[in-house]
Amino acid sequence: MPELSHGRRMLVLAICCMSLLIVSLDNTVLNVALPSLQRELDASTSGLQWTVDAYTLVLASLLMLAGSTADRIGRRRVFMSGLVVFTLGSLLCSLAPDLNWLVVFRMVQAVGGSMLNPVAMSIITNTFTDPRERARAIGVWGAVVGLSMAAGPLVGGLLVDSVGWRSIFWVNLPVGLAALLLTWRFVPESRAPRARRPDPVGQVLVIALFGSLTYAIIEAPHGSWRSTAPFAALALISLLALLRYEPRRPEPLIDLRFFRSAPFSGATVIAVSAFAALGGFLFLSTLYLQNVRGLSAMEAGLWMLPMAVPTFLCAPLSGRLVGSRGPRLPLLIAGGAMTVSGLLFALFEAETSNATLLLGYVLFGVGFGFVNAPITNTAVSGMPLSQAGVASAVASTSRQLGQTLGVAVLGAVLAAGVSASSYASYASYADTFVSASRPGWWILAACGAVVLALGVVTTGVWARGTAERAARRFEGERLSRRAGVDA
Repeated sequence: MPELSHGRRMLVLAICCMSLLIVSLDNTVLNVALPSLQRELDASTSGLQWTVDAYTLVLASLLMLAGSTADRIGRRRVFMSGLVVFTLGSLLCSLAPDLNWLVVFRMVQAVGGSMLNPVAMSIITNTFTDPRERARAIGVWGAVVGLSMAAGPLVGGLLVDSVGWRSIFWVNLPVGLAALLLTWRFVPESRAPRARRPDPVGQVLVIALFGSLTYAIIEAPHGSWRSTAPFAALALISLLALLRYEPRRPEPLIDLRFFRSAPFSGATVIAVSAFAALGGFLFLSTLYLQNVRGLSAMEAGLWMLPMAVPTFLCAPLSGRLVGSRGPRLPLLIAGGAMTVSGLLFALFEAETSNATLLLGYVLFGVGFGFVNAPITNTAVSGMPLSQAGVASAVASTSRQLGQTLGVAVLGAVLAAGVSASSYASYASYADTFVSASRPGWWILAACGAVVLALGVVTTGVWARGTAERAARRFEGERLSRRAGVDA
């Protein structure tokens, strides 16, 4: 990629952030629309889970493929293809006649989305080569997530209450088309110096692992162990096969050598934990505000602002802290705030009081605002620029997998709790929701504790040493392979 002027780099960053905005906005807007979807399409809790997870599951399964493909055939080309498919998928979602077709069209959206975020991050990484400038750019990238959280519930609530849930997908159409035209005009093409070969076996194993695991979790409360155990077994077999097969390939879909670096491994687990907490938090909060408190979609959107605004404000601050002081402090703030937020709901039933509900939302927003920049920066720092697409795709995959598991696990816990309580006492859904959701809040607190603990362990001297050794070994193995090919 040629050296760009400062103004051109800022324009490229803005265009890439547009793709993140429509992908992130789509998720936050959809969460506000879930109760309306439930009523109009007569959807069960598992149906709502699949509406969210069909998207994040396909996204997580294809992100690494999209990243490596972009490095091979051209990042701008793949990015523009993603914008076309995502925009078309959004149009189809707005026309879905029933829940099953909506889930299918959400998967079409996800195919396009898989070509957006990791490729955009790869473009940013190759555009901003200075570490401090890159950290600030990543902070802006994280702020867009906060912006989508702030705007999503309000925009979604306004659209759902005034037009209906189908209109939430219309928002993506003008933004997607504008991003497509701007990318064609201003974003230069770039690719890795040496193309990576496809890994179809690894891709199939990843899809089998993520799909079977998610199905087993979501359907567990609604079926017998005989119906879900085969999918759990398939997930385990796929995982073991991946661990055995991928190291044998010279250019694997998932390069396990990255995980020799403790900061990289820690960032991956932190991403899964933090985004599992986010997915579960949005899912529980949306259903509580509308189905239990009886608020409209717009009112529920306003209630989500105390969580969204701190995320928007803290994300760029986190990026500056990562650039000046490293990732430890932002991770400690993130893990501590998310843990306390979960404990407020788990121990003190924060949702039953306006004051504690507000405090719980603010704390979670602060925590999530600080967590994104250190994840992204750690994932791409120290990696060769030629592998930027793959490295950033691993981080993006971890985020989407975490969000998928968060909705799947907490939705399953909620469904099991509501079903058991209603059966035992013939109580209504609203009456049993708070007690049924309690284990879910404990899970969210545990996710925050994982972020806190790994923020300490993976940012010290020992962890940095593993990263340096991994980078040297990675480069040495790459040079050895190249020498063998040249010979």
